[in-house]
Amino acid sequence: MNFRFILSLAVFFFLNFLSDHCHTTEAAPAYLQHYCPDSTLFAPNSTYQSNLKTLLSSLSSAATNSTDGFANATAGKDLPDRAYGLFLCRSDVGTATCRECVATGTEDILRRCPDRRSSVIWYDECMLRYSDESVYSVMETVPIYTMPDAGDVAEPDRFVKLLGDAMNDVAGRASGSESGKKFAVVEASFTSSRKLYALAQCTSDLKGSDCNTCLRAVIANLPQGKQGGRSFTPTCGVRFELYPFYNASAVAAVPLLPSPPPPAPVNEPKGKSNKSTTIIIAVAIPVGVAIVLLSVACCWRQSKTTKTYEVVQAEGGASEITTAESLQYHLATIQAATNNFSHRNKLGQGGFGDVFQGRLPNGQEIAVKRLSKSSGQGVGEFKNEVVLVAKLQHRNLVRLLGFCLEGEEKILVYEFVPNKSLDYFLFDPDKRKQLDWSRRYKIISGIARGILYLHEDSRLRIIHRDLKPSNILLDRDMNPKISDFGMARIFGVDQTQANTKKIVGTFGYLSPEYAMRGQISEKSDVYSFGVLILEIISGKKNSYFFQSDGDENLASFAWKNWRAGTPLELLDQFIGDIYSIDEVLRCLHIGLLGVQEDPADRPTMASIVLMLSSHSVNLPKPRQPAFFLQRRTERQSKELEPDESTSRSMPWSINEMSVTEVDPR
Repeated sequence: MNFRFILSLAVFFFLNFLSDHCHTTEAAPAYLQHYCPDSTLFAPNSTYQSNLKTLLSSLSSAATNSTDGFANATAGKDLPDRAYGLFLCRSDVGTATCRECVATGTEDILRRCPDRRSSVIWYDECMLRYSDESVYSVMETVPIYTMPDAGDVAEPDRFVKLLGDAMNDVAGRASGSESGKKFAVVEASFTSSRKLYALAQCTSDLKGSDCNTCLRAVIANLPQGKQGGRSFTPTCGVRFELYPFYNASAVAAVPLLPSPPPPAPVNEPKGKSNKSTTIIIAVAIPVGVAIVLLSVACCWRQSKTTKTYEVVQAEGGASEITTAESLQYHLATIQAATNNFSHRNKLGQGGFGDVFQGRLPNGQEIAVKRLSKSSGQGVGEFKNEVVLVAKLQHRNLVRLLGFCLEGEEKILVYEFVPNKSLDYFLFDPDKRKQLDWSRRYKIISGIARGILYLHEDSRLRIIHRDLKPSNILLDRDMNPKISDFGMARIFGVDQTQANTKKIVGTFGYLSPEYAMRGQISEKSDVYSFGVLILEIISGKKNSYFFQSDGDENLASFAWKNWRAGTPLELLDQFIGDIYSIDEVLRCLHIGLLGVQEDPADRPTMASIVLMLSSHSVNLPKPRQPAFFLQRRTERQSKELEPDESTSRSMPWSINEMSVTEVDPR
């Protein structure tokens, strides 16, 4: 037998023995990260605090008897003091390790996030979270934390390709079932002597399609060029290393690629076989003993210390493995998902194209936007912009999953948001009754946070340009999700210039400086948001007053009542009698600040979010809104010939036409 082969075999068995030993050694959970949202605090000795203590005790007890490493619980009967919680242990750890991790988490989370009504804490072995809102079966992609290992990998280009393949495979396996554990591990050969190990896991309560969406989000944030790293959210996580970091005896890894064949044996002269065997034994035994002692020392040290990582959030600037190829769908897949763009699957039509509902082969529901022809942008630029926009992640943004680019077709694939758009409820006499004031206030606040993210907190500086109710989608819990953000980038409209010859938006929501002079800034979105707030408060379209009274628009109507001391005249009668007067007046005040003529007078979205979240912030007095444009609009509309396009002559129109390219005066 070959000397090197025997020696390698001996070392392999010793290392495996020690690896198993280290995995079974009890150690304190390895803390990774915690998240304390800026939510309302609970008061000491309050009902919610009592319910939270009961909840955490229940979760700790559930971990003692848990066989699948997952459980959820609820404490309290009455809202808003009901507490919801769950834990998830890594599927390769034993019950004792899971129990210890959850018990530690129930104490640690209160110390790290004192008095918070919602918190999450992550360890290497488990995750624990609680909230005053239901978190069951709710997929979360915010926040995303990324932890890269320090060491750089050799052959980074080839490694990134292998890592992408491994992550796609492990994500598909983990999300493949609708019930039970959503966990998978995969191994792939990087070199003849080194393997890549990958792990993916979702909370067991997620649907398979939601699990897949969550995993794709965290995979997009994995670091490039590193020997290992992880990325995780409150509902899923992935990790990769160049060593087996999970308990291989508890889970079976699926090989991604066939391992390279072992080196061919070398035939030695028969006369030297006994001598070679003696040398092998003489060398292997002391080497093996040394490895045992060294590995025991390493395991002991690891149990005493916690490994440190560089934490990089989703928008922290870390490099990622996302490429255009990883986001691209085949046209045949999209056609099958939408029944070949059937009219029955059509959800709506906008300035950028038609939208269809679809279902992928794995069961994931999607929304497909079939784009109209772009303004001459090249294929490469289109792909690059889609990849950039797909990386934007926020709870109040609709997630872009990918694209299709074949022949004349340019298609964007989004997550499906089930409750349609805000205008579907807001302007319908029956459905608007579902929007009580608390929901409307929640929608206003959510939209503000989403726009703030686009303006200041995302990796790109995005100006939406087309904020309106039909571009605000509502999820199952009526949380707002902004859609069509980044469309100006995808269509090749320059957002870095102060002036543009291509106006993207909807007349009625465009700021006067943008509609008339093509001047674009974040304050253009603030103006649109101001109009949107007034519509949400009143339940009336901005165009309603053109149709009923040609002398004013929604902003002027709100301004007159504000000046007259009758601001509640604007309030939608379908809201009923249950509402906060302070919240209504504050929102109306913010709306009027947003529609002021001078962009410098309008607040930033950061200021608006602060105004909505803190009632102690003093608001400046609003100035007269820019409704003077209405009179010019009225004059121009009378001068038009019957067949003349209103999109080129009116700064905004009664039918709220979406405009994607207009030459301003």
